[in-house]
Amino acid sequence: MNKKGGFKFSLYWLYSIIAIALISLYYMNDESVSKEVSWTKFSEIAISDGKDIKEIKVYRNSNELEALITDSLAAKIFNKEVDKVGKSPKLLVSIPSSDQFDKVSSEWRENYEFNTPISYDDKSDFSDIIWGFGPILLLVVFWIFMMRRMSGGGSGGNGGVFNVGKAKAQVFDKNGPIKVTFNDVAGLSEAKQEVEEIVDFLKNPNKYTVLGGKIPKGALLVGPPGTGKTLLAKAVAGEANVPFLSLSGSDFVEMFVGVGASRVRDLFKQAKEKAPCIVFIDEIDAVGRARGKNVGMGANEERENTLNQLLTEMDGFGSNSGVIILAATNRVDILDKALLRAGRFDRQIYIELPELNDRKAIFNVHLKGVKIDESVDVDLLARQTPGFSGADIANVCNEAALIAARRDKKEVSRQDFMDAVDRIIGGLEKRGKITTDEEKRSIAVHEAGHATLSWFLQYANPLVKVTIVPRGKALGAAWYLPEERKITTLEQIQDEICAILGGRAAEELFLGKISTGAANDLERVTKQAYALVTYFGMSPELPNISYYDSSGQGYGFTKPYSEETAKLIDKEVSRLIAEQYDRAKKILTEKAEGHHALTSILLDREVIYTEDVENIFGKRQWSSRTEEIMAAEDDKKTEIAIEEKKALECKKEECEKSEEKSENNTTDIVNDKE
Repeated sequence: MNKKGGFKFSLYWLYSIIAIALISLYYMNDESVSKEVSWTKFSEIAISDGKDIKEIKVYRNSNELEALITDSLAAKIFNKEVDKVGKSPKLLVSIPSSDQFDKVSSEWRENYEFNTPISYDDKSDFSDIIWGFGPILLLVVFWIFMMRRMSGGGSGGNGGVFNVGKAKAQVFDKNGPIKVTFNDVAGLSEAKQEVEEIVDFLKNPNKYTVLGGKIPKGALLVGPPGTGKTLLAKAVAGEANVPFLSLSGSDFVEMFVGVGASRVRDLFKQAKEKAPCIVFIDEIDAVGRARGKNVGMGANEERENTLNQLLTEMDGFGSNSGVIILAATNRVDILDKALLRAGRFDRQIYIELPELNDRKAIFNVHLKGVKIDESVDVDLLARQTPGFSGADIANVCNEAALIAARRDKKEVSRQDFMDAVDRIIGGLEKRGKITTDEEKRSIAVHEAGHATLSWFLQYANPLVKVTIVPRGKALGAAWYLPEERKITTLEQIQDEICAILGGRAAEELFLGKISTGAANDLERVTKQAYALVTYFGMSPELPNISYYDSSGQGYGFTKPYSEETAKLIDKEVSRLIAEQYDRAKKILTEKAEGHHALTSILLDREVIYTEDVENIFGKRQWSSRTEEIMAAEDDKKTEIAIEEKKALECKKEECEKSEEKSENNTTDIVNDKE
């Protein structure tokens, strides 16, 4: 354990020492002009020009003196002009002795015009020592410093040339200040259940070894970014109360050949010394990519050597050694198959985007440090953030707090959270963007078309909010409540395509011309249509055929179908889109009056909500699965409240009966006494 507050020699200390030495030498070095003269010559000068000698300093230990003279006397002695004499001219003289000079100077004062002040001192040779040995000392200090740097002593142990092969793992000790437990991880109930066995093994290994069981050597956490893979790994270490070695896959990559493999060996050496412990490798795809895929030479070979060493080390320790490897990635499809086989990463724990109940739990965790008012509904926030990861939800809570602070509020309200969700999904609102009245009407007609179709299509996502205020890169935006489903039927895909085409269809019907505002809609529709035909096999002309390669290997340079099939695919995609476009125009024609009303509201208020659409078209005929879940939960809460109320009433009745009984008993006792 490193001692805190210890002295560490850094490069800045060396710079400071050199600067101080140079400054000292600057002030100690006398830059005045001087000339050595004999004792006889100086005696003549003192007798004839004694008044031009300003000061005399006698050094007793060296029998020397320095005489500071005027510029006029210096010009005479140095044979120069007065303005070219230089700074503080002086004469250097060797004297017989300080006592002899004292006697001679007394005679000068008595017989001649000599009134110069004389001081006596011992001459210091420190400047000579500095000039003689200073450069050597600086070289020695610099050499010691460089050797410490190269051996890692001056950089904390991992930054030196000799320690370049050491693993850069960050160690979180069980006694350290940072400790994460499962209570800090909201949702992920299934993933927690998977890793609880690892925690139990680290706490009670004999429970498994007695029965002959072997705990998995490693577990691979797989999931989209921001779903909490790293947090879950830290929680495992916190629950098990063991050291936690954390590093990224990119930490093994270095410009020097063989460094990656050396760092892998050092990592497992540290792990065995700290056993029982957990080794966590984040973003393992940086070093675990499938071998032989890339064409490159140098860096690619180094990465493969690192992977080979990692595979060897994972086979090199026993299952009961107390070292468990956890790794995380969101690109499991590109990992080498040898890395995923049993005996290395025995388990793959899939951490998916949180569903409704998980999002509620995550919101409750992140809202602990946020001051919210009574208007904030966590259930509503969870419903309006489908597809959000844990990191996204944390960002929503933080953004809402920042928005409330910007508005000088004391608490964060529901509207602040709604604005935060809009900000994250759609981007920054741009009310200053200049749009003409014609463009504004075109955008309103387009967005009202989306809103109308989403209301009357059974499987379309229900509307939440529509705005024609530019936001991000979009001139208008519509927010829906996507249904959280695991499988999708043909009818659901068709309704989604039809709803997306509602904007372009409304422009053609009610404006008589189309615009580029539907570019993003058409891109989404085309992708969905091609997926329906080529991936899901839902086309009647190409039934039950999928050209999707889930392994990620690809089909090389050739398509897995012929040119005739390619023409048929294009034909089917065009037919599907044309059918849904005609369907969208038909529905909009039937609901033209309501569409015009929505357009007017959008032009007037620039935003419409579910309530506005419901006031125009009436209540939506179909409810989404999410709404059904929420309604069922509300019903369940109501039932629980009714049951609790009944229980309280029953308890109250029992108390009243017991009181009556006690009163009757008291009456009987009194009667008996009488």
